[in-house]
Amino acid sequence: MKIKLIAVSCLLALPMMAANSPNVIFLMADDLGFGDVGFNGNDLVQTPHLDRMANDGLRFTRFYSVGPVCSPTRACVQTGRHSIRFGMINVNVGKLPEGEINMAQIAKSQGYTTGHFGKWHLGTMTRDPELSGPSPASTAERYGPPWERNYDVTFTTETNIATWDPLDETGLRLPKHRVHFWSNGTEIKDDWKGSSEKIMMDRALEFVETAAANDTPFMTTIWFYGPHSPTRAGEELRALYPHETLGRQHYLGSITSLDREVGRLRQTLQELGIEKDTLIFFCSDNGPEGTGTPEPEYNPYGGVYYGEAGEFKGRKRYLYNGGVCVPAFAFWPGRIDAGNTSDAPVCTLDYMPTLCAVLGIEPPDDRPIDGTNILGLLEGEDWQRETFIPFASAVQSKSPTASIVSGGHKLLLWMDDDKPDELYDIQADASESRNLVYDEPAIAARLRTELLGWLESAEDSYEKGDYPGYTKQGRFIKVTP
Repeated sequence: MKIKLIAVSCLLALPMMAANSPNVIFLMADDLGFGDVGFNGNDLVQTPHLDRMANDGLRFTRFYSVGPVCSPTRACVQTGRHSIRFGMINVNVGKLPEGEINMAQIAKSQGYTTGHFGKWHLGTMTRDPELSGPSPASTAERYGPPWERNYDVTFTTETNIATWDPLDETGLRLPKHRVHFWSNGTEIKDDWKGSSEKIMMDRALEFVETAAANDTPFMTTIWFYGPHSPTRAGEELRALYPHETLGRQHYLGSITSLDREVGRLRQTLQELGIEKDTLIFFCSDNGPEGTGTPEPEYNPYGGVYYGEAGEFKGRKRYLYNGGVCVPAFAFWPGRIDAGNTSDAPVCTLDYMPTLCAVLGIEPPDDRPIDGTNILGLLEGEDWQRETFIPFASAVQSKSPTASIVSGGHKLLLWMDDDKPDELYDIQADASESRNLVYDEPAIAARLRTELLGWLESAEDSYEKGDYPGYTKQGRFIKVTP
């Protein structure tokens, strides 16, 4: 039986314990390309723990980050709503609004303890520009840390940091990548050495162990730093790839470092006897950085160019599949059958509605939700997506501005009279190589109408707000009918 949550105030004030209270963990890599993991066919990179978990769960081959860059995707994850509805169109633009109902708020309403570990990038940790990273002029107005967004325990940084020896500032862009770890409003200082993923995971595992000791269900977001630049790996990790260039060694080593921490997490869940009581999602926030053509000499900002988008066109910042179709799986022993693969279109917008379904509740009000519940798909039902997946971005002039995935097709709009729309059969043509817009005019017209209708709804949310206290931030995309 589902419980209808009537109001946000009730949701916060009256914690309830769901009849079935599995732990839920949302793992996210940063700039990890579709082809950067073993479970998607990369024979070079060493990701045994991710590969094993993907094989023991449900692997997605058409999982969309929705955002082609970091912050928009993370906002979609948190809310189930496209970030353009509340102005988070790019990185370092705005913050996750307090009025948005996020996953931590949903989980806390059901008696869960909540934690966030790793990168945040949904607002600053401080109002002091000296302690903030990028865009210091807007630090105060973008203040929106996770501990003020319903997370009980946090260990986090505002944005990305070097993936190895984060205090070593050699070759780093400062103050952007100067390390400031924060925990519930206090800056934490220590002699941080080694893997930044391990530094972060140490705190995440403490959170998991404490929750288990207290017999309290938990929901946590664990957002890794790698392989996003500044990309560095320790000597032992680089030695795993002796025949590769130094830049590729650092890049692949940073992925293997991330993989080891996923392995440590799983081992901890097993030792605590709660693995079968824990649902885990894994994905990347967008496709790989750069052009795919690395610079001859290694530097911590060029290593990311080694990222692989698989067969897809485009990379980070593009709405083509290479920018938004990312490696992903779901893992839940006993509830998700092992060894299965799904080509159903699913996305980060689906996380929040699915969390609600897992906890046996419904979203708490009638604000527009762009994602859909995929619990039936996870549990092996004959599931079909009944809603489309929308995309909108203005961070790359060489990419279309808006897109829609519906059924087996994907339509992209440039919002430019000089550039034709693009329509692809993404089941048969995942590389988006054959534009069908003139061959299938009826499909193109239908999807165009749906997409423009959604953009109208999103712009209405942006201009007027969907809840009391809404404050407009950022900007909306240019829409040409």
